[in-house]
Amino acid sequence: MVAFWADKTLAELTPEEWEALCDGCGKCCLHKLEDEDTGRLYYTDVACRLLDVKHCRCRDYAHRHEQVPDCLRLTLLEPMSFKWLPETCAYRLRSEGKSLFPWHPLVSGDPASVHAVSISGWAVSEADLPIDTDLQTHILADDR
Repeated sequence: MVAFWADKTLAELTPEEWEALCDGCGKCCLHKLEDEDTGRLYYTDVACRLLDVKHCRCRDYAHRHEQVPDCLRLTLLEPMSFKWLPETCAYRLRSEGKSLFPWHPLVSGDPASVHAVSISGWAVSEADLPIDTDLQTHILADDR
């Protein structure tokens, strides 16, 4: 049997398959800054206040859009929205016709395998920072 993510397009996934495709790395929940002149995105080490940075899970996934109005909703209606996702993201990979990485939990069979590339251990929650924190001082030196 072929894995659902390998033989279906994103548009063909059921809601359950769509959710299962998320590897749980937490990188999409990091604050990003965009250079107005070049359009380049810079990732920071600061995560959304709802993200449990140790386990890389949203504390209120069902209500995240109500609690964090600028939380982006991934949909197939806006395929360019996948471009802001990390290059390792399963949604981005599959939208580009690429395979999942061996550490992806759907491939490895181990939910913890994602922590080889997750934000666990190095990201900080915005809830733990002063409200006037300058995110530019938190830009990552690499794309992690």
